[in-house]
Amino acid sequence: MSYYQYHVFFCTNQRKDGEACCANFDAHAMRDYAKKRSKTLGLHKEGKCRINSAGCLNRCAEGPVVVVYPEAIWYTWVDKEDIDEIIESHLQNGQPVKRLMLDPS
Repeated sequence: MSYYQYHVFFCTNQRKDGEACCANFDAHAMRDYAKKRSKTLGLHKEGKCRINSAGCLNRCAEGPVVVVYPEAIWYTWVDKEDIDEIIESHLQNGQPVKRLMLDPS
């Protein structure tokens, strides 16, 4: 069993010269929002969920991206409501959000 039930990585990579990257979508702020929301819901306790930043996850054209392990489910998002849905559906209730999922390949 892993240390966390869910380990969530937000790509927060910033590319040079305006190239496509997740940081262009305010990924740091969304990661911070997800972290705060998970703490408010008590998901950070007892090894349940960990929200982290990641460097480039190499899916820039599909960005912004977040990946949830151990299932390796990749998501994209548009706004805080999408992040709320991922947190509430997937991290709280174990139900991935199909409409936000990316092709895993």
